[in-house]
Order: sequence, then C-alpha cells, then structure tokens
Amino acid sequence: MTDDRDDPPEPRGRSTPLASSRVGDATDRFVHAVELVAAAVFALLFAIGVVDLVIQIGQATLAGRITDPLVVIGFIDTGLLLLIIVEVYETVIAYTEESDTRRIVRLVIYTGVIAMVRKTIIFRTGEYATAQDALYAAVGYTILIFGLVGLLTVERRYGSRPSD
Repeated sequence: MTDDRDDPPEPRGRSTPLASSRVGDATDRFVHAVELVAAAVFALLFAIGVVDLVIQIGQATLAGRITDPLVVIGFIDTGLLLLIIVEVYETVIAYTEESDTRRIVRLVIYTGVIAMVRKTIIFRTGEYATAQDALYAAVGYTILIFGLVGLLTVERRYGSRPSD
C-alpha cells in the first residue's frame, strides 16, 4: 500500500489531465469546425467566381469584345484566380482531414505556381512608375517561379521515396 502523503500536492490553478484533455478536445473540435467553415467559404467564392466568369464571357460575346486580347487575358486571369481558390480549398480540406504534411506542402506549392503564372500572364510594364521598377518586378517574379518549380521538382523526385 502506498502512502498518499509522499505524492506532491496538485498545484493550484492547474487542471487535472482529464480536464486538460477535455479542453484540448473541445479546442480541436472548434478548430475543425472553423476549418470546415473556411472550406465552405472558399467553395462559395469559387461558385460565385464561376458564375461571374460565365456572365463576363457572355457580355463580352454580346458586345463583340470576345476577340480583344486584353479581354481574353482578363478571362484567363479570372480563371487562374478560380484555380487558386480551388487549391486553397484543397489545402483547407487537407488540414481538416489531417492529411500527410507532404500533401499539404505540395498543395501550397501548386497554389504558388498558379499564382505566379497568373501574375506573369497579367504582367504589364505600363503599370509601373519606371521601366526599372517593372524590371525589378519581373526579376522577382522569375526568381519566385524558378524557386517554386525547384521546390516542386525536389518534392516530386524525393518526396515519394520511403524513409530510410
């Protein structure tokens, strides 16, 4: 038989392991619910964006501007933005499913690649105060794209190998 007097007293204000796990469980459920709400918001944004894109295409067709390259680039910009929303949605879903970290990282890299391709497609030097500012932006975008493609290449090449 053990003597309870030898055990140190429980510090005041500290929760017992049972109470602590209940708080942790409640917090986990709350975070999971918020993640699901975020996923629903992204799904709603995607649906609204698709409807808006269809309306824009319809209006451009009726107005005879469907062959204007700037209008088409606008459609591509919107479409790529919708793909970014889908990738962010997939990332949130991966978090809610407590997916493999590698899958989440891959989704984030894909989102970055799509975002940078979008920035490259809509890049206009006239939007910058000077040609040097436009050059700096172009170099920055190029570095980011190569970095993301490099990350994707490394992840694909070494990511599927079993750990040693």
